[in-house]
Amino acid sequence: MNTALPSSEDSASLFGLVGPTAARRIVVAMSGGVDSSVVAALAARSGAEVIGMTLQLYDQGAAAKRKGACCAGDDIRDARAVADRLGITHHVIDHESAFREEVVERFADDYLSGRTPIPCIRCNMGPKFTDLLRVARELGADCLATGHYVRRVETAQGPELHRAFDPARDQSYFLYATSEAQLDFLRFPLGGLPKNEVRALAEAAGLRNAAKPDSQDICFVPDGDYARVVEALRPEAGEGGEIIHAETGEVLGRHRGIVHFTVGQRRGLEIGGQAEPLYVTGIDAANRRVLAGPRRLLAVGAAQLIETNRIGPLPDMPLTAKVRSLAKPVPVRLDGPLGDGAAATIRFDQPEYGVAPGQAAVLYAGDRVIGGGWIAETEPA
Repeated sequence: MNTALPSSEDSASLFGLVGPTAARRIVVAMSGGVDSSVVAALAARSGAEVIGMTLQLYDQGAAAKRKGACCAGDDIRDARAVADRLGITHHVIDHESAFREEVVERFADDYLSGRTPIPCIRCNMGPKFTDLLRVARELGADCLATGHYVRRVETAQGPELHRAFDPARDQSYFLYATSEAQLDFLRFPLGGLPKNEVRALAEAAGLRNAAKPDSQDICFVPDGDYARVVEALRPEAGEGGEIIHAETGEVLGRHRGIVHFTVGQRRGLEIGGQAEPLYVTGIDAANRRVLAGPRRLLAVGAAQLIETNRIGPLPDMPLTAKVRSLAKPVPVRLDGPLGDGAAATIRFDQPEYGVAPGQAAVLYAGDRVIGGGWIAETEPA
């Protein structure tokens, strides 16, 4: 694809800048990947002053050998090289201790408690948006721009958060906790673009990471072995226990640590001789027990949400919800208030499977993100 960079005016409009841009300032969150690098190139193209910001989330020495982890090692060097290529200022903020406490330690504690954590949402709620946004404001920026695939739509009632144009790249699930004040300051220039066009823009800008592969795993678990990370932080997570039949109470076998299991999982139980396939239906963390049963026990009729967030007014139209980032939105009814940390309940029109405490439920009205919350408990269908 031969895609040229947009004009200065068109680039400025992606960041909500109207009129002369010489006196304007854009802060770009740069992870070292191609997406945020293209955002920086578009920002520089606008004519505004651009400052690239990278959060260092790991020890440089240890991270230098870790492939697939963002905000560390090679990724910081890539971000700096892109900034040099574009002629923009670049700063690295040491955020290792805060990231470990707010995201990594919480991740380990959630698994130890039998929940299914989503650290990317915690990271967006803390280091990425809260802290970077504060720094951007202190620098007198007009906005903070990121490479997330999500759309910010201006309306008479204020900005709304919408799903990305490319459904395969949509990251709105991970941004449901964005506050209205944050959304007012944030910009997402890539939300209306497919990934192949973003890579073409990177090539047009001469960026060294135009062909850099996307990160596929949790950033601090680049090899996918999350159990090893949890056991290193919480050795007791590797203590074995019993696998119990969820209906009969029969002891079916033993496991090597609850950290290896999540609700809905089938592989890894290693139990044969049953009349029907068994799935993980629950985790009794207090007694180190894994509950297993037939798939029908995974059917959920409702989920109780805590720490809810709402973006804009509730619409007078049907709602859908996603309980996993790759799940298809399904029709739900909302009981109770949504937002300001209140508790609420969502009721599924049809039984939903694979819903687990610790996951997030994100509510939509069409393509618009209404908000969501953390799943605290589920009710069987």
